[in-house]
Amino acid sequence: MKKKLLQSLGALFGLLLFAAALYVLRYELKEYHYQDVLHQLKTIPASHLLVALVLTVFSYLAMIEYESVALRYVHRPLGYNKLATAGFIGYAFSNSVGTPMHAAIRYRLYSAWGLSAIDVTKIVIFSGLSYWLGIFTIGGIVFLSEPLGIPALIHLRFVSEPHLGIFFLVFITGYLLFSAMRKKPLRVLKWEFSIPSLKFSLSSTVIACLDVILNGSVLYVLLPSMEKLSYLKILGIFVLSQIATLVSQVPGGLGIIETVFIVFLSPTLPASSILGSLLVFRGIYYLLPICFATVLLGIHELLLRKEACRLFARIFGQWTPEIIPTVLSVTSFVGGAILLFSGAIPAVNIRIMWLKDLLPLSVMEISHFLGSIAGVLLLLLSWGLQRRLNAVYSLTIALLSAGIVFSLLKGFDYEEAVVLALMLGALLPSRRHFYRKTSLINEPFTARWIAAIVIVILCSVWLGFFCHKHVAYSNELWWHFSLSGNAPRFLRATAGVVILALFFAVLKLLRPAFAKPSIPLATDLEIVRAIVKGSKGTYANFALLGDKLFLLNERRNAFIMYAINGRSWVALGDPVGPENEMPELIWKFHELCDRHDGWTVFYEVNRRNLPIYIDLGLTLLKLGEEARVPLTTFSLEGSARKGLRHTCNRLEKEGCTFELVPTTTIPSLLPKLKIISDAWLQEKNITEKGFSIGFFDTEYLKHYPAGIVRKNGKIIAFVNVWLSSEKAEVSGDLMRHFPDAPNGVMEYLFVQLMLWGKQEGYKWFNLGMAPLSGLEEHALAPLWSRLGSLVFRHGEHFYNFQGLRQYKEKFDPEWEPKYLAFPGGLKLPRILTNIAFLILRGTRGVVAIL
Repeated sequence: MKKKLLQSLGALFGLLLFAAALYVLRYELKEYHYQDVLHQLKTIPASHLLVALVLTVFSYLAMIEYESVALRYVHRPLGYNKLATAGFIGYAFSNSVGTPMHAAIRYRLYSAWGLSAIDVTKIVIFSGLSYWLGIFTIGGIVFLSEPLGIPALIHLRFVSEPHLGIFFLVFITGYLLFSAMRKKPLRVLKWEFSIPSLKFSLSSTVIACLDVILNGSVLYVLLPSMEKLSYLKILGIFVLSQIATLVSQVPGGLGIIETVFIVFLSPTLPASSILGSLLVFRGIYYLLPICFATVLLGIHELLLRKEACRLFARIFGQWTPEIIPTVLSVTSFVGGAILLFSGAIPAVNIRIMWLKDLLPLSVMEISHFLGSIAGVLLLLLSWGLQRRLNAVYSLTIALLSAGIVFSLLKGFDYEEAVVLALMLGALLPSRRHFYRKTSLINEPFTARWIAAIVIVILCSVWLGFFCHKHVAYSNELWWHFSLSGNAPRFLRATAGVVILALFFAVLKLLRPAFAKPSIPLATDLEIVRAIVKGSKGTYANFALLGDKLFLLNERRNAFIMYAINGRSWVALGDPVGPENEMPELIWKFHELCDRHDGWTVFYEVNRRNLPIYIDLGLTLLKLGEEARVPLTTFSLEGSARKGLRHTCNRLEKEGCTFELVPTTTIPSLLPKLKIISDAWLQEKNITEKGFSIGFFDTEYLKHYPAGIVRKNGKIIAFVNVWLSSEKAEVSGDLMRHFPDAPNGVMEYLFVQLMLWGKQEGYKWFNLGMAPLSGLEEHALAPLWSRLGSLVFRHGEHFYNFQGLRQYKEKFDPEWEPKYLAFPGGLKLPRILTNIAFLILRGTRGVVAIL
C-alpha cells in the first residue's frame, strides 16, 4: 500500500507542477494571440530545420553511447546493433513518456538477449546518473561563465546562478573523488551497487555533456536570432528546464520546458515566438524519434516472435502480440486529445464559409459539442482498451466513427478526420484481442492514467482560453449561436467535457469496494464442490483440501482456488470451469490482487491460457512437465512393458491383490488408512504438506474412492482416487504404504488403477508433474531455464529429479509443460519462498493473512 501511495503522491505532485506551469504560461502569454504562435512556426527557415534534424540525430547517437558504457559497467557487453536498438528505443520513449516506460522497454529488449532484471536496473540507474552528471557539469560551467539573471517572477532571494554553478561543480568533483576512492559496493536497503570506476565516471560524464550540448543546440537553432541571445544563455536555460523536468516527472516535461524558457526569455523575445519555436522543437526532438522508435520496436517484436515460434511453436501456437491492445489504447487516447484540442481552437473561417450553404448552423453547433464529448469519452475508454474489454472495443469504434463525422461537420477538419480514420482502420481488424466482459466502471484506474487524462483536459481548457482571450466574457456568451461564435462553442463544449469527466469520477468513487478475502461460506463450498464434480481435470480436486480461498465468477459456474503468503496471492492451476469463463476470471483475480497490493501468481498452469497471463503483464517460467498416460492404448503387453508385468506378477505371487473401494465404504476404513499414513510419514521423517500436495484429512478423504493393496487380507498401501467428469481423467493423490510393504507396491497400485480406468472407459491417467524436467538448455533459453536444467542434471543429492522422471517414463506417458506466471523481475525469489511456505504449511499461510 505504501508503494501505491507513493505513486499517487508522485502523480499528484507532477499534476500540480503541470497546473502551475499552465498558470505561468497564461500570465506570460497574456499579450499574445494564438495566431502569433502560428506565424512564428512559418518563419523558421528550412535550413534551420535541417540543422535541427542533424543535431537530433547526433544527440541520440550520444545517448546510445550511454548504453555502451552502461553495458560494460554491468559486464554484459552486446553487439552495437543490439545496444543501439535498445538505446534509441529506450531514450525515445523516455524523453516523451517518462522513465517507467523507458525501464519497461529496456527490460523487454534486454531480457530477450539474456540480461537479468538486476542488470537492467543497474543500466537504468547508471544512465540516469550519467545524465545528471552531464547536467551538473554543463550547468556549473555555464552558470559561472555567463549568469542568466534570475527573473523577477521567480523571486529566489538566497539563490544566485554563480552559487548554483559552484554547487554543481563541487558535487561533480566530489562524485569523481568518491568514484576514484570507493572500492567496496554501495548498499542501499537490500540492493548492492558497484561504484563505477573513475574511468567509467569520466567517460559517462563526457558523453552526457555532449548529449546536453547537442540537445540544447537543437533548440538554439530553432529560436529567432538576436544579439542578446547568446548560445551559453540558451544552454543555461535548457539546463534549468531539464532539472525542472526531471524533478517534476511530467512526461516529456510538457509545459515545464515551455514555462522555464518563456519566463527567462520573455524580456528578450516575444513569448509567441518562443512558444512557436518550442513546438517545432518538440516535433523534431520528441515526436519524430518516438514515431520511428515505435516502428522499430514493432519490427523487433515481429522478429522476436518469428524466432520464438521456431523455438516454442508447440507451446505457444498462434501467438498474439501482447503489444497490440496497448498501442491501440495509446492511439485512441491521442484521438481523444485531438478531438478535445480541435474543439478548443477556432475553426478555419474559409472552411466555415464552405459549410454554411450546405449545413444549418444547428448541425455545426451540435457537431462541435458532440466532438468534444467524444474526445473525453475516448480518453476514458482508452484505459478499457488496454484492459481488453470487449464492450469498450465496440464503443471506441463507434466514437472514432462519430468523431470522423463530427470533425467534418463542425468545420470540415479533414486532416483530423483522416487521422481518426487511420486509427479506426487499425482498430477494426483487432476484435479478437478484446475478449473481456467486465464493465469499465469496475476497472481500477492507475494514478498515472488519471493524471494523463486530467493533463489533456487541462491542456484543452488552457488552449481554449488562450485562443479566445480577446473575447469579453458575459453571461449571454453561453447562449450565443453564430458562424463566428467560436468562443461560445468552446465554453459549451468545455462545460460538457468537465461535467462528463466529473460524472465518471463519481461513478468510480461509488462503485462497490472489493471485500477482503475471507474463509469460504458453506454455500460457496457446495458450489465449488459441484463445479469440481463437473470438471474434466482431476487437479480441480485440490480445491477440496480445505486450505484455500475461492474466487467465483458472476455466473458462479467457475472458480479460482488460491492462498496467500506475504504479498504473493498464489492461484493453484488454471481456473476451474467452462473455457469461455477463464479469461474474465483470470483478470478478476488479477484485479483482486492489485486492489490489495498483492502479487498475482499462477502456479502450475497449462499452456492453453498462456496468452492471457501474458496479457496481464506476467512473466512465464517453465516449472517442469506433467505426465499423462493415454489409457486407450495402455496395456501390459509387449517388450516395453516387461518390467511392469514382472512387478505385477511378483506381487501377486506374494499374495497381493488390488481393490477399488467405493466412497460409501471409505469412512469405515479411514482408521486403518490413518495407521498406514502415520507409519509412512514416520519412516520418511517428514510432516504433512499442503496446497499443491494432498494430506491426510478425514473430511477430505471421505469424499473419494480409494485404491488399496492387500497382502494376505491386510491393507498395506492405498491411494485416494480422483475421477473427472465425462470420464476424461483418473488420478491418484495421497499415496501411502507401510514401510515393510513389498518393493514395487506403488508401481503395482498405479498399474492396477490404469487397467481399471481403461476398463471403465477413462481416457487419461494423470501421474503428476516431474519438476524441472524438459527445460531448455540452448543459448537463447532464459536464465531460469538453463539454471533449472543444470539442477535437474546435477541436483540428485537434494531431490530425486531425474529418478522421478525415469520412474514415470515406465508408463510411456505424454508430457505436457507446466508454468509459473508471476510479475517478473526481482520478485521471483520471494514468490518461490512464499509458495514453499504454502506447500510446507508454514505459519505465515492464508490463516495468518485473514
